[in-house]
Amino acid sequence: MGILSHVLILHLLRAALVFCQYEDYDFEDEYGGEPDHQLPYYFNPNARAEVPHFPFPVECAKECFCPPAFPLSMYCDHRKLKTIPNIPSHVQQLYLQNNNIEAVPTGPFTNVTFIREINLSYNNIKFHMIDHGVFAKLSHIVQLHLQHNELEEFPFPLPSSLERLLLGFNKISRLPGNALEGLPNMTTLDLCSNLLDDSAFKDKPFSNMKNLMQLNLCNNKLQTMPPDLPPSIRHLSLENNSISHIPENYFHRLPHIIALRMSHNNLQNIPHNTFNLPNLLELNLGHNKLKQVFYIPRSLQHLYIEDNEIENINVTVMCPTLDPLNIKQLTYIRVDQNKLTSPISTYAFFCFPLIRTIYYGEQNVTVSRPSQLRTPVFRRFLTPEEFQEAEDNHETLNQETEEDHEAEDSYFRPYYH
Repeated sequence: MGILSHVLILHLLRAALVFCQYEDYDFEDEYGGEPDHQLPYYFNPNARAEVPHFPFPVECAKECFCPPAFPLSMYCDHRKLKTIPNIPSHVQQLYLQNNNIEAVPTGPFTNVTFIREINLSYNNIKFHMIDHGVFAKLSHIVQLHLQHNELEEFPFPLPSSLERLLLGFNKISRLPGNALEGLPNMTTLDLCSNLLDDSAFKDKPFSNMKNLMQLNLCNNKLQTMPPDLPPSIRHLSLENNSISHIPENYFHRLPHIIALRMSHNNLQNIPHNTFNLPNLLELNLGHNKLKQVFYIPRSLQHLYIEDNEIENINVTVMCPTLDPLNIKQLTYIRVDQNKLTSPISTYAFFCFPLIRTIYYGEQNVTVSRPSQLRTPVFRRFLTPEEFQEAEDNHETLNQETEEDHEAEDSYFRPYYH
């Protein structure tokens, strides 16, 4: 009876260690500094694969490190590896980032059964050096990191279990029609900083991804909005492209969208009700060519329209009616580097009673049209603590460079809980 009790306790401790490891792991750490209110990604402990039975000490590749506290993980990162070592069958998290790996052969994965995450980012992997079907055989994997490699094509086939796929900073220029088929569990797809243009979406590759919530297409060569996105989309990143137009009813298919980032494009005119979306919290249209404002939905909290060509902010267009029972949630507007010569009308405070900050910054006005703006930042209803925090944030903003802003915008991350 005593032996059985000890065995039971050992299994409970092992399960607790695995759960704690998932809780501690934050995928976004890969990208460096994060904005406040970052929503972390956690594994769902109820969905993970069954923990295999194995004696201690666990097997580990000689090139790698397997910490006793996390017996299901194998760390092989930053070791100048040129090949993937053999992977023990019990490993669930494999970290191979920041090496000199060029190929992904089937051999090292022969005995892998329970693996759930593979990080192969920051290597030199090319598409033709990935053995066909090597990833598709990993039936429990949920996260695959392949950003910062040399991939020229989308790495398919992939397993149906996959939930998060990161392919940013590669050389992918096309998406075959069947590349994204059979991925019903995919929630996050990152294709930022590749070579995708409008022709890559002629087969409507995203239309059947019914659970896709975050799609990153920033830093590509798009001139039009990607067609037939699934209604499940919550976060859409399209910044740093060449998009000049948003079709009038484009977002009717995307009623659940929370955050939209389209800074650094060529937008000139926005149809009036384009963003009449019930759940939109963040809208970033900075660094475009907009001349007019547009309707602001009730849910929107943060609006970024800096570095455009706006001469006057027509509050009536943004807020055509007042509804005391459904007040608008806007709290922050950034309008610097436009052509404003006078402050926003005080009528804005009736339409948007929750506004805390309007960041005017400096405006691009000529000598013949002098500006009447007396302060770069307007704030109201701030507690002393909030005022000090805003002052600190403003000082930080004044110290940033344009490169800082581009680095901050380079990846799409949800800001809200």
